[in-house]
Amino acid sequence: MPIGITFHMRLAGGPDLMQHFIKLRVHPQRGLEISPGPGPPARLQAIAYHWLRAMGSRMRLGRMWYRTFGCSVLALSLAGCDPSGSKSAPQNTTPQTTAPALPTPSPQPTAAPTPPPLTIEQQRVKVLIEQVETAYAQGESNYRKGRLADAKVEFDRAVDLMLASGIDIKGDSELQDEFDRIVDGVNALEMEALKEGNGFVPKEELTPADAASDVTFEVDPSIVAKAKADLATTKSDLPLVVNDYVATYINFFANTQRGHNTLLHSFQRAGRYKAMIQSVMAEEGVPQDLIYLAVAESGFQPRARNRRSGAGGMWQFMPRGNYGLARNAYVDERFDPEKSTRAYARYMKFIYDELGDWYLSMASYDWGTGNVQRAVEKTGYADFWELYKRNNLPRETRNYVPEILAAIIIANHPAQYGFDEIALDPPVLTDTVTINYQVDLRLVSDLVGAPMDELMALNPSLLRLVTPPDASFDLHLPAGAAALFTERIAAIPESKRNAWRYHRVAAEDTLASVAREYRVTIADLAAANQLNESDGVAGLQALLVPTPPSAAPSASTVLYTARRGDTLVTIADRFGVSLDQLRRWNNIAGIRVEPGRRLRVAGAANVPHAYRHRRRGASASGAKTREAAPAKGSSAQPVARASQKKSSASGAKNTRARKPAAPAADPTAK
Repeated sequence: MPIGITFHMRLAGGPDLMQHFIKLRVHPQRGLEISPGPGPPARLQAIAYHWLRAMGSRMRLGRMWYRTFGCSVLALSLAGCDPSGSKSAPQNTTPQTTAPALPTPSPQPTAAPTPPPLTIEQQRVKVLIEQVETAYAQGESNYRKGRLADAKVEFDRAVDLMLASGIDIKGDSELQDEFDRIVDGVNALEMEALKEGNGFVPKEELTPADAASDVTFEVDPSIVAKAKADLATTKSDLPLVVNDYVATYINFFANTQRGHNTLLHSFQRAGRYKAMIQSVMAEEGVPQDLIYLAVAESGFQPRARNRRSGAGGMWQFMPRGNYGLARNAYVDERFDPEKSTRAYARYMKFIYDELGDWYLSMASYDWGTGNVQRAVEKTGYADFWELYKRNNLPRETRNYVPEILAAIIIANHPAQYGFDEIALDPPVLTDTVTINYQVDLRLVSDLVGAPMDELMALNPSLLRLVTPPDASFDLHLPAGAAALFTERIAAIPESKRNAWRYHRVAAEDTLASVAREYRVTIADLAAANQLNESDGVAGLQALLVPTPPSAAPSASTVLYTARRGDTLVTIADRFGVSLDQLRRWNNIAGIRVEPGRRLRVAGAANVPHAYRHRRRGASASGAKTREAAPAKGSSAQPVARASQKKSSASGAKNTRARKPAAPAADPTAK
């Protein structure tokens, strides 16, 4: 059947300026057909009709010409249509029989498909990523403000949030991308910080002794006179003296910014431990003012560590030697403030019993008892100031005793030396529970609701996140938490306390969601809580989670060789230790580690024999010294050479007996 094309042409004209239409039809057999269209008066339609017919007759158009002409007219009319000119037809027009054109449907907006609701696991991932982003943003803000230590705390928190979430990071692509992004971002910022300094690791604060190590010998007569006047009203259980050497350090601490600030910070930190130290000193029967040896040793920083010698803790015990402090793959009690203080008090008492003089005892604590004994035997003087004058002490030890005496005098008269506004740090208050089983700190955190970093700060002797097995351990908890810990830990089998977790049930929890969170099976989770797998958890306050224990440290796991893709974060998670511990053990500042590097992933075992090395690397015989003037009022007299005593320390040349090993009879035993 022939197919025609019908369209309307709009003509403008007539006295009423109306728009009129004719209908053109291009028929494939009959050519162009013209008929009146709807709307215009018949007279105008006829004019247009005859005009087009006349044009077609005059030009003798053939059939094909009609077709071509009709298509051209069609194209021109379509191109010239004015959509704005479409108006309603006049009311008086006669309706035509032609079918009206179909209206073009207006496009309807496509409704976005409704996303499926998030699963509980996806909701947890979403919330976790929001928390991670918040921590990272805070860390980045601190970094831009130059607060690198605060930035490091927030960056570590962002990473730890993911590691401690219980969600399989590698099993969730979104979380894996977030983890990679955060680690890469932190590493980039740390590399940027390393170009300008020490990275995110703040520079270790100098102790007053370190700050005063290069003090030149300058005597201010007014300082000497003032200190001697203050000495008359100073209450001390040590035989204090003031001479030019002591006055030099009083002047340094009182009148220089560097000396003043380091001593001020030491006094402030002392507030955390002063009451405990004084109590231990009284129990052990040693002078109370021996507390100020911590000024020279660590500035009252319990985690202080000398990287060159390995000495550590508030009292800077060497890593080898028998001082009654446990050291193994789980604990290093040199970093326990109370236990190391008791070991220090007992050791000082032992030295005093050997030498009979507190100044010589202080010098021995710094240099080694055997070395001091040999200096006494060499000179015939059992007097510290005589050994000082005669250059028989290394420079560090010569400075050590005057520094401590200066700190004692200033501490007794702070306002007179510019320390009138010392705001002591609040004392560390804890509940201590002695346990005879192994427990994971993460479980302790679950039970008492304390953050992991707080628990680690309260238990600085722990080298891992788990207490030692088959040994008694004093677990320090936040004040007031002992009863809650004791009540909740009783529900967990003793053999499972080194691994299991305690999960507080939330409204949206199910056995399946909790099992996924901790990566255990639903069957094991239900069995641990005496439930059926189909049971709900509504109405339960908590669930015990039977997570498997971490691998116990052994000779093969004390050292670990990093592989491609490892970071300190993943290694810490694998071996159940903290980032801070890994950094400290391996002297690493960031989180990146090169493949092939051997890392310590647990504390080294105790080595029974004595070992000595100078704390700050000064040589006993090779250090540059200066001749000092005699102490004013010195009454030291030559004495007969001291009888030879068996030294408790080796006298290796150019080494320093940091804290010599105790003799066969342990001086630390009560």
